[in-house]
Amino acid sequence: MSETIQLALAFSGALLAGLLLGAIFFGGLWWTVQKGVSARQPVLWFSLSLLLRVSITLAGFYFVGGSDWKRLLVCLGGFIIARLIVIRLTGKSVADNANIGEASHAP
Repeated sequence: MSETIQLALAFSGALLAGLLLGAIFFGGLWWTVQKGVSARQPVLWFSLSLLLRVSITLAGFYFVGGSDWKRLLVCLGGFIIARLIVIRLTGKSVADNANIGEASHAP
Protein backbone atom coordinates (compact mmCIF):
# COMPACT_ATOMS: atom_id res chain seq x y z
CA MET A 1 0.00 0.00 0.00
CA SER A 2 1.34 3.41 -0.86
CA GLU A 3 2.21 5.95 1.80
CA THR A 4 -0.54 8.33 0.64
CA ILE A 5 -3.24 5.71 1.10
CA GLN A 6 -1.93 4.80 4.55
CA LEU A 7 -1.94 8.48 5.54
CA ALA A 8 -5.48 8.95 4.23
CA LEU A 9 -6.70 5.89 6.17
CA ALA A 10 -5.03 7.12 9.37
CA PHE A 11 -6.59 10.57 9.02
CA SER A 12 -10.04 9.21 8.18
CA GLY A 13 -9.83 6.93 11.22
CA ALA A 14 -8.83 9.90 13.38
CA LEU A 15 -11.73 11.93 11.98
CA LEU A 16 -14.21 9.14 12.72
CA ALA A 17 -12.78 8.74 16.21
CA GLY A 18 -13.17 12.48 16.79
CA LEU A 19 -16.76 12.33 15.59
CA LEU A 20 -17.45 9.43 17.97
CA LEU A 21 -15.76 11.15 20.91
CA GLY A 22 -17.68 14.35 20.21
CA ALA A 23 -20.96 12.46 19.97
CA ILE A 24 -20.28 10.78 23.30
CA PHE A 25 -19.22 14.02 24.98
CA PHE A 26 -21.88 16.40 23.68
CA GLY A 27 -24.63 13.80 23.42
CA GLY A 28 -23.87 12.84 27.00
CA LEU A 29 -24.01 16.48 28.02
CA TRP A 30 -27.42 16.90 26.39
CA TRP A 31 -28.69 13.72 28.07
CA THR A 32 -27.32 14.86 31.45
CA VAL A 33 -29.07 18.22 31.21
CA GLN A 34 -32.35 16.48 30.30
CA LYS A 35 -32.10 14.15 33.30
CA GLY A 36 -30.31 16.46 35.71
CA VAL A 37 -32.78 19.33 35.77
CA SER A 38 -35.49 17.10 37.20
CA ALA A 39 -33.27 14.92 39.40
CA ARG A 40 -33.43 14.96 43.20
CA GLN A 41 -29.64 15.40 43.35
CA PRO A 42 -28.59 17.31 40.22
CA VAL A 43 -25.08 17.97 41.55
CA LEU A 44 -24.42 14.24 41.55
CA TRP A 45 -25.72 13.86 37.99
CA PHE A 46 -23.69 16.75 36.60
CA SER A 47 -20.51 15.90 38.51
CA LEU A 48 -20.44 12.23 37.59
CA SER A 49 -21.38 12.99 34.01
CA LEU A 50 -18.58 15.52 33.68
CA LEU A 51 -16.05 13.12 35.16
CA LEU A 52 -17.12 10.28 32.87
CA ARG A 53 -17.35 12.39 29.70
CA VAL A 54 -13.98 14.08 30.22
CA SER A 55 -12.29 10.77 31.09
CA ILE A 56 -13.58 9.06 27.96
CA THR A 57 -12.70 12.04 25.78
CA LEU A 58 -9.17 12.48 27.12
CA ALA A 59 -8.43 8.76 26.87
CA GLY A 60 -9.76 8.74 23.31
CA PHE A 61 -7.66 11.71 22.27
CA TYR A 62 -4.60 10.13 23.90
CA PHE A 63 -5.00 6.84 22.04
CA VAL A 64 -6.00 8.37 18.70
CA GLY A 65 -3.35 11.07 18.68
CA GLY A 66 -0.50 8.89 19.85
CA SER A 67 2.64 10.83 19.07
CA ASP A 68 1.37 12.43 15.86
CA TRP A 69 0.07 15.98 16.25
CA LYS A 70 -1.59 15.83 12.81
CA ARG A 71 -3.83 12.91 13.82
CA LEU A 72 -4.64 14.74 17.05
CA LEU A 73 -5.63 17.83 15.07
CA VAL A 74 -7.84 15.80 12.71
CA CYS A 75 -9.45 14.12 15.74
CA LEU A 76 -10.14 17.56 17.22
CA GLY A 77 -11.74 18.59 13.94
CA GLY A 78 -14.07 15.58 14.12
CA PHE A 79 -14.86 16.46 17.73
CA ILE A 80 -15.88 20.00 16.73
CA ILE A 81 -17.95 18.71 13.80
CA ALA A 82 -19.76 16.36 16.19
CA ARG A 83 -20.53 19.36 18.43
CA LEU A 84 -22.18 21.14 15.50
CA ILE A 85 -24.16 18.01 14.61
CA VAL A 86 -25.40 17.49 18.18
CA ILE A 87 -26.44 21.16 18.39
CA ARG A 88 -28.36 20.79 15.14
CA LEU A 89 -30.06 17.56 16.24
CA THR A 90 -31.02 18.66 19.74
CA GLY A 91 -32.92 21.75 18.78
CA LYS A 92 -32.50 25.31 19.89
CA SER A 93 -29.51 27.40 19.04
CA VAL A 94 -27.73 29.83 21.33
CA ALA A 95 -29.57 32.74 19.70
CA ASP A 96 -32.94 31.11 20.48
CA ASN A 97 -31.95 30.68 24.12
CA ALA A 98 -30.91 34.34 24.38
CA ASN A 99 -34.42 35.48 23.41
CA ILE A 100 -36.14 33.51 26.20
CA GLY A 101 -35.66 36.26 28.80
CA GLU A 102 -37.05 38.92 26.48
CA ALA A 103 -40.24 37.00 25.77
CA SER A 104 -41.17 36.75 29.45
CA HIS A 105 -41.30 40.56 29.80
CA ALA A 106 -43.76 41.10 26.97
CA PRO A 107 -47.05 42.86 27.92
